Amino acid sequence: MGIILFDDNAHFTLRPLTFTRPVADLRIGILTIAEKWAKYLRGDISFYTQPWLAGKFPLKIEAENLFINGAVCPDEILLETIDQLKPGSALRFEDRLIAVRLDEKEAGTFSTEDYIGQANVLAHKPVILKYPEDIFKKNDTELRRDFKLLTAGRSSTSISSTNTIIGDDFFAEEGAIADCSTFNTTNGPIYLANNTEVWEGTHIRGAFAICQHSQVKMGAKIYGATTVGPYCRVGGELNNAILWGYSSKGHEGYLGNAVVGEWCNIGADSNNSNLKNNYDDVKVWDYTTGRFRQTGLQFCGLIMADHAKCAINTMFNTGTIVGVSANVFGAGFPRHFIPDFSWGGPHGYEVYSLKRMFETAAKVFARRDHRQFDDNEKHILKTVFEMTEEYRRF
Repeated sequence: MGIILFDDNAHFTLRPLTFTRPVADLRIGILTIAEKWAKYLRGDISFYTQPWLAGKFPLKIEAENLFINGAVCPDEILLETIDQLKPGSALRFEDRLIAVRLDEKEAGTFSTEDYIGQANVLAHKPVILKYPEDIFKKNDTELRRDFKLLTAGRSSTSISSTNTIIGDDFFAEEGAIADCSTFNTTNGPIYLANNTEVWEGTHIRGAFAICQHSQVKMGAKIYGATTVGPYCRVGGELNNAILWGYSSKGHEGYLGNAVVGEWCNIGADSNNSNLKNNYDDVKVWDYTTGRFRQTGLQFCGLIMADHAKCAINTMFNTGTIVGVSANVFGAGFPRHFIPDFSWGGPHGYEVYSLKRMFETAAKVFARRDHRQFDDNEKHILKTVFEMTEEYRRF
């Protein structure tokens, strides 16, 4: 059976994080949503997504197909309910289509509107992503769930006796290295993936996960619920932060209640505020309305999309949204919304041209032999550049 993860309106409300990927490619917990479904359903995943993403995230229709909302994270009750779906039947939660089982002909004309009215109602509320801040809000729940999924029936490898481990929810994959560090699992599990390194003098409180080929530098202070994706390097202080992969926050500075995309770099001694001085709820830029939206959160830090970068000593305001491939530098606080492909800071902005951006991206990708800055990547970024032109009227 084909397992197809589809985008609904969340692809718009989760921007800028979803400009460059389907919703199901978002990382929350330890795994991406697509990786979660693939493990639970033990099958290959394809994507029903936006046209400019289809080259990198193709759709594959089989004789029988299970369409699942890519903004929804799996859980045991949801899995049991989906397993009971008969051909042509659908499942919804409130006004959102969750899943539908279709044959090859029906799959070829799939539309969420065709099935929402006849769908059965899901009896419990799953973890569903709607806005970017939902990722750090719900990361603790998903990190604990992924920890159980990945460690079930397995034993942790041993790490150096120079470390101190508090509690029992610690798991290290083969090839994980840690020295002279403390791991406190009393508030949540800690997971070290294969070929990861935790350098001397680091203090980590769960829930925490570091994915393959990533490193935590000396003296880092990390609080839950934090996820460091694959091929990242982090240092300084992190609190409830998610870095998706191939990104660096390698120096001192605070990152909290934050989401950082792929191929990002945060300069030394950069910080984000996650609490306003007057303790008011935080507003963030919303691409669907073209204005700032009330989050209802007291704690909300930085949302940084793919390929974005900031220079040393950058100071991000509470609730700052940094668009795809924005490059931020200069003294003082930058604005709360930094448009995609912007170049500058508090002194002003100009357009970061595709030519210059492609030159940088090619150099960054070249550092990872298994990733290619190919025509699919260029097409995605060119499309996003054109779609976001209206925000760069400096």
